Amino acid sequence: MLDPAQPIIDPHHHLWDRPGWRYLLDDMLADLRTGHDVRATVLVQARAFHRADGPEAFRPVGETQFAAGVAAMCESGIYGAPRICAGIVGFADLTRGAAAGEVLDAHIAAGNGRFRGIRHIATWDPDPEMLNPAYTPAEDMMDSEGFRAGIAELGRRRLSFDAWIYFHQIPRLAALARACPDVPMVLDHCGGILGIGRYAGRRDAVFAQWSAHMADLARCPNVMVKCGGLGMRLPGFGLEEAEVAPSSAMLAEAWRPWMERCIELFGSKRCMFESNFPVDKGGYGYAVGWNAFKRVAAGATAEEKADLFWRSAARFYRLDDVIAA
Repeated sequence: MLDPAQPIIDPHHHLWDRPGWRYLLDDMLADLRTGHDVRATVLVQARAFHRADGPEAFRPVGETQFAAGVAAMCESGIYGAPRICAGIVGFADLTRGAAAGEVLDAHIAAGNGRFRGIRHIATWDPDPEMLNPAYTPAEDMMDSEGFRAGIAELGRRRLSFDAWIYFHQIPRLAALARACPDVPMVLDHCGGILGIGRYAGRRDAVFAQWSAHMADLARCPNVMVKCGGLGMRLPGFGLEEAEVAPSSAMLAEAWRPWMERCIELFGSKRCMFESNFPVDKGGYGYAVGWNAFKRVAAGATAEEKADLFWRSAARFYRLDDVIAA
């Protein structure tokens, strides 16, 4: 392990039990016990453990209820020091506008003090290969009156918004952030870089367009960025297709231009490294991924590293009690 004493808050992971793919507390703990000092984590919505009955709008509260149970298990100390699910990000249909407020209140109650915000996935692209059939947002969803009214409900409750979008949608997020300046927002996965389908072989052009959009978004003081998620198939690095898993040095070389640009534009205080496990697990191991982040941050100061590895996440998700400031 590189710099094993560096405290870490992992601000983006999932837990689920799906046919052929199970990633629950024991699996997460096995990854965390590989050598890095992960003190706490934030669970982000993944359509897992929704309630089987009741009004449709309230069924996603089941995921928060489940995560709060996992958090309570970890707080018992039986499973070691890491506080898994110390923060919880759930789902509510924000297009319902003010009506989303009652669902947010249900999440807050189910979270027992751990609920922090909503991720309402907005990924859209004209290329069907880019689309997850589980999510079918309209191209202009973030611009709609109903969605913005739902975002306003977050602000009234001191909740945050996790934005999972593609890089060409960043201007829409910037417009949303300017329209709702009191709502903390975080852009997931380096801003949705694409490198497959119609974007294959266009990495330089994608980088240029993405970089320009990110520079504009950085002018919105209520927006932060999660640096990670590049182990997915979408960015086109092909990690999941290699015969041998990549080393942390290989990952750092591939990721560095994107992550360094995020940090350059937003500053360390508005950037945080994220694992995105188990989604990124298809490309590399948990320990190798955090080693890669540490290689990317090798030239940073101790204060900047504290921001990137835990302090920005603690600030955004209000986890100041996890690690003393």
